[in-house]
Amino acid sequence: MARFIKGHTISALVVLVAASVWVGTGEFSSVGSKIASAAQRQPVTGTADPAIVLPTEVTPAVTPTAPVRRVVEAVVPVFSDHARLIRLSGLTAPDKRAVLAARAGGAIETLTIAAGDTIAADAVVMTLEGRDAQAALTIAETAHDQRQRELEVAEKLFAAGNRTELQLIASRSAATTAAAQLEQARAAVDRLQLRAPFTGIVDSVEVERGEWITAGTKVATLLSLDPIEVQAEVSELFARYLRAGAEAEVTLANGTELSGSVRFVGKEASAQTRTFPVRITLPNPGGAIGAGMTAEVRLFADPVRSVTVPRSVITLSETGELGLRVVGSDNIARFASVELLDDTPTGLVLAGVPADVRIIIAGQDLVRDGDLVTVAADVPTAAAPAAQVTE
Repeated sequence: MARFIKGHTISALVVLVAASVWVGTGEFSSVGSKIASAAQRQPVTGTADPAIVLPTEVTPAVTPTAPVRRVVEAVVPVFSDHARLIRLSGLTAPDKRAVLAARAGGAIETLTIAAGDTIAADAVVMTLEGRDAQAALTIAETAHDQRQRELEVAEKLFAAGNRTELQLIASRSAATTAAAQLEQARAAVDRLQLRAPFTGIVDSVEVERGEWITAGTKVATLLSLDPIEVQAEVSELFARYLRAGAEAEVTLANGTELSGSVRFVGKEASAQTRTFPVRITLPNPGGAIGAGMTAEVRLFADPVRSVTVPRSVITLSETGELGLRVVGSDNIARFASVELLDDTPTGLVLAGVPADVRIIIAGQDLVRDGDLVTVAADVPTAAAPAAQVTE
Protein backbone atom coordinates (compact mmCIF):
# COMPACT_ATOMS: atom_id res chain seq x y z
CA MET A 1 0.00 0.00 0.00
CA ALA A 2 2.81 2.36 0.77
CA ARG A 3 4.36 1.52 -2.57
CA PHE A 4 1.10 2.45 -4.36
CA ILE A 5 0.87 5.85 -2.68
CA LYS A 6 4.47 6.53 -3.50
CA GLY A 7 3.87 5.79 -7.19
CA HIS A 8 0.92 8.19 -7.36
CA THR A 9 2.91 10.88 -5.72
CA ILE A 10 5.64 10.61 -8.29
CA SER A 11 3.10 10.72 -11.14
CA ALA A 12 1.51 13.86 -9.72
CA LEU A 13 4.90 15.53 -9.52
CA VAL A 14 5.62 14.70 -13.17
CA VAL A 15 2.26 16.15 -14.31
CA LEU A 16 2.87 19.31 -12.28
CA VAL A 17 6.30 19.84 -13.83
CA ALA A 18 4.92 19.30 -17.37
CA ALA A 19 2.09 21.77 -16.79
CA SER A 20 4.56 24.41 -15.56
CA VAL A 21 6.69 23.98 -18.66
CA TRP A 22 3.60 24.30 -20.92
CA VAL A 23 2.43 27.49 -19.21
CA GLY A 24 5.91 28.96 -19.54
CA THR A 25 5.81 28.53 -23.32
CA GLY A 26 2.64 30.74 -23.60
CA GLU A 27 0.94 28.24 -25.82
CA PHE A 28 -2.40 28.34 -24.05
CA SER A 29 -4.49 30.45 -26.41
CA SER A 30 -7.78 29.19 -27.64
CA VAL A 31 -7.88 27.51 -30.96
CA GLY A 32 -10.16 30.16 -32.46
CA SER A 33 -7.82 32.95 -31.44
CA LYS A 34 -4.86 31.14 -32.79
CA ILE A 35 -6.54 30.56 -36.13
CA ALA A 36 -7.61 34.18 -36.37
CA SER A 37 -4.10 35.29 -35.58
CA ALA A 38 -2.69 32.98 -38.18
CA ALA A 39 -5.17 34.27 -40.70
CA GLN A 40 -3.95 37.82 -40.14
CA ARG A 41 -0.28 36.87 -40.37
CA GLN A 42 -0.40 34.41 -43.29
CA PRO A 43 -1.63 34.80 -46.87
CA VAL A 44 -4.41 32.68 -48.22
CA THR A 45 -2.05 30.76 -50.51
CA GLY A 46 1.36 29.48 -49.51
CA THR A 47 2.75 26.79 -47.28
CA ALA A 48 0.12 26.97 -44.59
CA ASP A 49 -1.00 23.86 -42.87
CA PRO A 50 -3.53 22.22 -45.23
CA ALA A 51 -5.40 20.85 -42.27
CA ILE A 52 -6.39 24.29 -41.17
CA VAL A 53 -8.83 26.26 -43.36
CA LEU A 54 -8.15 29.99 -42.92
CA PRO A 55 -11.17 32.35 -43.17
CA THR A 56 -11.04 34.94 -45.93
CA GLU A 57 -11.22 38.55 -44.55
CA VAL A 58 -13.67 40.69 -46.56
CA THR A 59 -13.11 44.50 -46.45
CA PRO A 60 -16.34 46.49 -47.07
CA ALA A 61 -16.19 48.95 -50.01
CA VAL A 62 -16.01 52.68 -48.96
CA THR A 63 -18.18 54.98 -51.04
CA PRO A 64 -16.80 58.60 -51.19
CA THR A 65 -19.21 61.19 -49.77
CA ALA A 66 -20.11 64.00 -52.20
CA PRO A 67 -19.73 67.58 -50.81
CA VAL A 68 -22.93 69.20 -49.61
CA ARG A 69 -24.27 71.72 -52.14
CA ARG A 70 -26.16 74.29 -50.16
CA VAL A 71 -29.19 76.16 -51.39
CA VAL A 72 -29.01 79.95 -50.95
CA GLU A 73 -31.16 82.91 -51.87
CA ALA A 74 -29.59 85.69 -53.92
CA VAL A 75 -30.69 88.97 -55.46
CA VAL A 76 -29.39 91.02 -58.35
CA PRO A 77 -27.94 94.33 -57.02
CA VAL A 78 -29.51 97.57 -58.21
CA PHE A 79 -27.00 100.43 -58.40
CA SER A 80 -27.77 104.10 -57.80
CA ASP A 81 -25.81 107.28 -57.18
CA HIS A 82 -25.75 108.11 -53.48
CA ALA A 83 -24.63 111.49 -52.10
CA ARG A 84 -23.18 110.82 -48.68
CA LEU A 85 -24.54 113.04 -45.90
CA ILE A 86 -22.08 114.29 -43.30
CA ARG A 87 -23.33 116.16 -40.24
CA LEU A 88 -21.13 118.64 -38.39
CA SER A 89 -21.49 121.20 -35.62
CA GLY A 90 -20.03 124.66 -36.02
CA LEU A 91 -20.25 128.35 -35.23
CA THR A 92 -21.09 131.33 -37.41
CA ALA A 93 -18.24 133.74 -38.04
CA PRO A 94 -17.87 137.00 -40.00
CA ASP A 95 -16.66 136.80 -43.54
CA LYS A 96 -14.10 139.47 -42.61
CA ARG A 97 -13.04 140.87 -39.26
CA ALA A 98 -10.66 143.78 -38.66
CA VAL A 99 -9.43 145.52 -35.53
CA LEU A 100 -8.89 149.18 -36.45
CA ALA A 101 -5.93 150.74 -34.65
CA ALA A 102 -4.50 154.27 -34.55
CA ARG A 103 -1.72 154.85 -37.06
CA ALA A 104 -0.21 157.82 -35.18
CA GLY A 105 -0.31 159.40 -31.77
CA GLY A 106 -2.34 162.46 -30.80
CA ALA A 107 -5.69 163.73 -29.60
CA ILE A 108 -8.82 162.50 -31.35
CA GLU A 109 -10.32 165.40 -33.25
CA THR A 110 -13.24 163.59 -34.92
CA LEU A 111 -14.82 160.18 -34.33
CA THR A 112 -17.55 159.43 -36.85
CA ILE A 113 -18.60 155.93 -35.81
CA ALA A 114 -20.59 154.20 -33.09
CA ALA A 115 -21.22 150.55 -32.29
CA GLY A 116 -23.77 149.08 -34.71
CA ASP A 117 -23.11 151.55 -37.52
CA THR A 118 -22.71 150.30 -41.06
CA ILE A 119 -19.87 152.04 -42.85
CA ALA A 120 -18.61 151.86 -46.42
CA ALA A 121 -15.15 150.85 -47.51
CA ASP A 122 -12.55 153.66 -47.30
CA ALA A 123 -14.82 155.83 -45.14
CA VAL A 124 -13.00 158.02 -42.55
CA VAL A 125 -13.55 156.56 -39.10
CA MET A 126 -11.39 158.86 -36.97
CA THR A 127 -9.16 161.96 -37.37
CA LEU A 128 -6.37 163.07 -35.04
CA GLU A 129 -5.33 166.65 -34.40
CA GLY A 130 -2.26 167.43 -36.50
CA ARG A 131 -1.61 171.10 -37.18
CA ASP A 132 2.13 170.51 -37.05
CA ALA A 133 1.81 167.79 -39.66
CA GLN A 134 -0.26 170.07 -41.88
CA ALA A 135 2.37 172.82 -41.55
CA ALA A 136 5.13 170.41 -42.43
CA LEU A 137 3.17 169.39 -45.49
CA THR A 138 2.85 173.03 -46.63
CA ILE A 139 6.58 173.55 -46.24
CA ALA A 140 7.36 170.35 -48.16
CA GLU A 141 5.03 171.34 -51.00
CA THR A 142 6.67 174.79 -51.29
CA ALA A 143 10.19 173.33 -51.26
CA HIS A 144 9.23 170.75 -53.85
CA ASP A 145 7.83 173.42 -56.21
CA GLN A 146 10.95 175.51 -55.84
CA ARG A 147 13.32 172.63 -56.52
CA GLN A 148 11.32 171.64 -59.59
CA ARG A 149 11.62 175.17 -61.06
CA GLU A 150 15.34 175.26 -60.27
CA LEU A 151 15.78 171.94 -62.07
CA GLU A 152 13.97 173.23 -65.16
CA VAL A 153 16.24 176.31 -65.29
CA ALA A 154 19.36 174.20 -64.77
CA GLU A 155 18.45 171.91 -67.64
CA LYS A 156 17.92 174.88 -69.99
CA LEU A 157 21.25 176.45 -68.98
CA PHE A 158 23.04 173.13 -69.36
CA ALA A 159 21.58 172.75 -72.84
CA ALA A 160 22.84 176.23 -73.72
CA GLY A 161 26.30 175.48 -72.33
CA ASN A 162 26.02 177.86 -69.38
CA ARG A 163 25.92 175.15 -66.67
CA THR A 164 28.26 172.29 -65.98
CA GLU A 165 27.07 168.73 -65.76
CA LEU A 166 27.97 168.63 -62.07
CA GLN A 167 25.65 171.60 -61.38
CA LEU A 168 22.85 169.85 -63.28
CA ILE A 169 23.32 166.70 -61.21
CA ALA A 170 23.12 168.77 -58.00
CA SER A 171 19.84 170.36 -59.14
CA ARG A 172 18.34 166.97 -59.95
CA SER A 173 19.39 165.60 -56.54
CA ALA A 174 17.80 168.56 -54.75
CA ALA A 175 14.55 168.06 -56.67
CA THR A 176 14.49 164.37 -55.83
CA THR A 177 15.08 165.06 -52.14
CA ALA A 178 12.29 167.63 -52.11
CA ALA A 179 9.92 165.11 -53.70
CA ALA A 180 10.78 162.51 -51.04
CA GLN A 181 10.23 165.02 -48.24
CA LEU A 182 6.87 165.91 -49.74
CA GLU A 183 5.83 162.24 -49.70
CA GLN A 184 6.87 161.93 -46.05
CA ALA A 185 4.81 165.00 -45.12
CA ARG A 186 1.78 163.65 -46.99
CA ALA A 187 2.15 160.24 -45.25
CA ALA A 188 2.29 161.95 -41.86
CA VAL A 189 -0.93 163.80 -42.60
CA ASP A 190 -2.56 160.65 -43.97
CA ARG A 191 -1.75 158.77 -40.75
CA LEU A 192 -3.88 161.26 -38.86
CA GLN A 193 -6.92 159.68 -40.51
CA LEU A 194 -8.25 156.15 -39.93
CA ARG A 195 -10.29 154.58 -42.75
CA ALA A 196 -12.45 151.46 -43.01
CA PRO A 197 -10.74 148.69 -45.03
CA PHE A 198 -14.06 147.19 -46.20
CA THR A 199 -17.80 147.69 -45.94
CA GLY A 200 -19.07 146.33 -42.67
CA ILE A 201 -20.73 146.79 -39.30
CA VAL A 202 -18.97 148.45 -36.37
CA ASP A 203 -19.06 145.84 -33.61
CA SER A 204 -17.38 147.92 -30.91
CA VAL A 205 -15.69 151.31 -30.34
CA GLU A 206 -12.92 151.53 -27.77
CA VAL A 207 -12.11 155.30 -27.71
CA GLU A 208 -13.84 158.66 -27.26
CA ARG A 209 -13.54 161.99 -29.04
CA GLY A 210 -10.84 164.20 -27.44
CA GLU A 211 -8.97 161.22 -25.97
CA TRP A 212 -5.19 161.19 -26.36
CA ILE A 213 -3.98 157.97 -27.92
CA THR A 214 -0.70 156.52 -29.18
CA ALA A 215 0.08 154.67 -32.36
CA GLY A 216 -1.35 151.13 -32.21
CA THR A 217 -4.21 151.93 -29.83
CA LYS A 218 -7.32 149.83 -30.60
CA VAL A 219 -10.05 152.10 -31.91
CA ALA A 220 -12.87 149.84 -33.18
CA THR A 221 -13.77 146.36 -34.44
CA LEU A 222 -15.30 146.06 -37.91
CA LEU A 223 -17.17 142.97 -39.15
CA SER A 224 -18.31 141.97 -42.61
CA LEU A 225 -21.38 139.73 -42.20
CA ASP A 226 -22.65 139.41 -45.77
CA PRO A 227 -21.93 136.72 -46.66
CA ILE A 228 -21.49 135.04 -43.27
CA GLU A 229 -19.33 132.01 -42.67
CA VAL A 230 -19.86 128.83 -40.65
CA GLN A 231 -16.67 127.32 -39.27
CA ALA A 232 -16.65 123.59 -38.45
CA GLU A 233 -14.32 120.62 -38.31
CA VAL A 234 -14.63 117.30 -40.14
CA SER A 235 -13.21 113.94 -39.13
CA GLU A 236 -10.20 112.66 -41.00
CA LEU A 237 -12.37 109.70 -42.09
CA PHE A 238 -14.76 111.96 -44.04
CA ALA A 239 -12.53 114.87 -45.12
CA ARG A 240 -11.69 113.12 -48.40
CA TYR A 241 -15.37 113.15 -49.41
CA LEU A 242 -15.65 116.97 -49.31
CA ARG A 243 -14.58 119.59 -51.82
CA ALA A 244 -14.91 123.33 -52.28
CA GLY A 245 -18.24 124.22 -53.87
CA ALA A 246 -20.14 121.26 -52.43
CA GLU A 247 -23.74 121.84 -51.34
CA ALA A 248 -24.37 122.58 -47.67
CA GLU A 249 -27.46 123.05 -45.50
CA VAL A 250 -27.27 124.89 -42.18
CA THR A 251 -29.74 125.07 -39.30
CA LEU A 252 -29.07 127.75 -36.69
CA ALA A 253 -29.88 127.47 -33.01
CA ASN A 254 -32.94 129.69 -33.48
CA GLY A 255 -34.33 127.34 -36.14
CA THR A 256 -33.33 129.38 -39.18
CA GLU A 257 -32.48 127.15 -42.14
CA LEU A 258 -30.10 128.33 -44.86
CA SER A 259 -28.42 126.87 -47.92
CA GLY A 260 -24.83 127.57 -48.83
CA SER A 261 -21.70 126.00 -50.19
CA VAL A 262 -18.34 124.81 -48.95
CA ARG A 263 -15.77 127.56 -49.33
CA PHE A 264 -12.70 125.81 -47.94
CA VAL A 265 -11.58 122.36 -46.76
CA GLY A 266 -8.31 122.38 -44.85
CA LYS A 267 -5.39 120.18 -45.85
CA GLU A 268 -3.70 120.03 -42.44
CA ALA A 269 -5.38 118.21 -39.54
CA SER A 270 -5.35 119.55 -36.01
CA ALA A 271 -2.65 117.89 -33.90
CA GLN A 272 -5.06 117.65 -30.95
CA THR A 273 -8.32 116.51 -32.56
CA ARG A 274 -7.11 115.07 -35.89
CA THR A 275 -9.87 116.99 -37.67
CA PHE A 276 -9.76 119.26 -40.71
CA PRO A 277 -11.22 122.80 -40.78
CA VAL A 278 -14.23 123.39 -43.03
CA ARG A 279 -15.74 126.77 -43.92
CA ILE A 280 -19.23 127.18 -45.36
CA THR A 281 -20.46 130.44 -46.92
CA LEU A 282 -24.07 131.57 -46.40
CA PRO A 283 -25.91 134.64 -47.72
CA ASN A 284 -26.76 137.11 -44.97
CA PRO A 285 -28.45 140.21 -46.39
CA GLY A 286 -28.46 143.09 -43.96
CA GLY A 287 -26.31 141.20 -41.48
CA ALA A 288 -29.34 139.64 -39.77
CA ILE A 289 -27.32 136.62 -38.61
CA GLY A 290 -24.70 137.44 -36.03
CA ALA A 291 -21.32 135.86 -35.50
CA GLY A 292 -20.83 133.18 -32.83
CA MET A 293 -24.17 131.37 -33.26
CA THR A 294 -24.36 127.58 -32.98
CA ALA A 295 -25.02 125.91 -36.32
CA GLU A 296 -25.78 122.36 -37.43
CA VAL A 297 -24.23 121.67 -40.83
CA ARG A 298 -25.29 119.00 -43.34
CA LEU A 299 -22.81 118.47 -46.13
CA PHE A 300 -23.42 116.38 -49.22
CA ALA A 301 -20.39 114.68 -50.70
CA ASP A 302 -20.04 113.87 -54.40
CA PRO A 303 -22.43 111.06 -55.51
CA VAL A 304 -20.97 107.56 -55.42
CA ARG A 305 -22.24 104.49 -57.30
CA SER A 306 -23.67 102.28 -54.56
CA VAL A 307 -26.12 99.54 -53.55
CA THR A 308 -28.52 99.58 -50.57
CA VAL A 309 -28.84 96.22 -48.78
CA PRO A 310 -30.50 94.97 -45.56
CA ARG A 311 -28.27 95.02 -42.49
CA SER A 312 -28.63 91.24 -42.08
CA VAL A 313 -26.82 90.64 -45.37
CA ILE A 314 -23.51 92.05 -44.12
CA THR A 315 -20.94 89.47 -43.11
CA LEU A 316 -17.28 89.35 -42.18
CA SER A 317 -14.35 87.61 -43.79
CA GLU A 318 -12.03 85.33 -41.84
CA THR A 319 -9.78 88.35 -41.23
CA GLY A 320 -12.65 90.51 -39.96
CA GLU A 321 -13.14 92.51 -43.15
CA LEU A 322 -16.62 93.93 -43.85
CA GLY A 323 -18.27 92.58 -46.99
CA LEU A 324 -20.89 90.45 -48.72
CA ARG A 325 -21.18 86.86 -49.88
CA VAL A 326 -21.82 86.92 -53.61
CA VAL A 327 -22.29 84.31 -56.30
CA GLY A 328 -21.36 84.63 -59.94
CA SER A 329 -22.81 83.05 -63.05
CA ASP A 330 -20.80 79.89 -62.28
CA ASN A 331 -22.76 79.47 -59.00
CA ILE A 332 -19.55 79.61 -56.99
CA ALA A 333 -19.74 81.66 -53.80
CA ARG A 334 -17.06 84.14 -52.80
CA PHE A 335 -16.49 87.06 -50.44
CA ALA A 336 -16.63 90.65 -51.79
CA SER A 337 -15.12 93.46 -49.72
CA VAL A 338 -17.24 96.65 -49.64
CA GLU A 339 -17.14 100.16 -48.20
CA LEU A 340 -19.91 101.42 -45.92
CA LEU A 341 -21.15 104.81 -47.12
CA ASP A 342 -24.29 105.37 -45.06
CA ASP A 343 -26.66 103.74 -42.59
CA THR A 344 -30.13 104.73 -43.73
CA PRO A 345 -33.62 103.74 -42.54
CA THR A 346 -33.93 101.47 -45.60
CA GLY A 347 -30.62 99.69 -45.11
CA LEU A 348 -26.88 100.04 -45.45
CA VAL A 349 -25.50 101.92 -48.45
CA LEU A 350 -22.41 100.16 -49.79
CA ALA A 351 -19.80 101.02 -52.40
CA GLY A 352 -17.50 98.58 -54.13
CA VAL A 353 -20.11 95.90 -54.88
CA PRO A 354 -19.14 94.01 -58.08
CA ALA A 355 -21.53 94.56 -60.97
CA ASP A 356 -21.54 91.01 -62.37
CA VAL A 357 -22.65 89.07 -59.27
CA ARG A 358 -25.71 88.33 -57.20
CA ILE A 359 -25.79 89.09 -53.48
CA ILE A 360 -26.53 86.13 -51.19
CA ILE A 361 -29.23 87.25 -48.74
CA ALA A 362 -29.96 83.90 -47.06
CA GLY A 363 -27.40 81.26 -46.19
CA GLN A 364 -24.41 83.58 -46.56
CA ASP A 365 -22.92 82.44 -43.25
CA LEU A 366 -23.06 78.75 -44.25
CA VAL A 367 -20.87 78.99 -47.35
CA ARG A 368 -17.22 79.78 -47.92
CA ASP A 369 -15.13 80.97 -50.82
CA GLY A 370 -15.18 78.45 -53.63
CA ASP A 371 -18.32 76.58 -52.50
CA LEU A 372 -20.64 75.48 -55.27
CA VAL A 373 -24.17 76.59 -54.36
CA THR A 374 -27.67 76.38 -55.75
CA VAL A 375 -29.46 79.70 -56.07
CA ALA A 376 -33.12 79.39 -55.16
CA ALA A 377 -34.27 82.42 -57.12
CA ASP A 378 -32.95 85.57 -58.75
CA VAL A 379 -35.22 88.36 -57.55
CA PRO A 380 -34.20 91.93 -58.46
CA THR A 381 -34.07 94.38 -55.56
CA ALA A 382 -36.06 97.60 -55.52
CA ALA A 383 -34.31 100.87 -56.33
CA ALA A 384 -32.73 102.35 -53.22
CA PRO A 385 -34.33 105.61 -51.98
CA ALA A 386 -32.13 108.63 -51.41
CA ALA A 387 -32.49 108.63 -47.63
CA GLN A 388 -29.53 109.28 -45.35
CA VAL A 389 -28.81 109.49 -41.65
CA THR A 390 -26.19 111.07 -39.47
CA GLU A 391 -22.64 109.91 -39.67
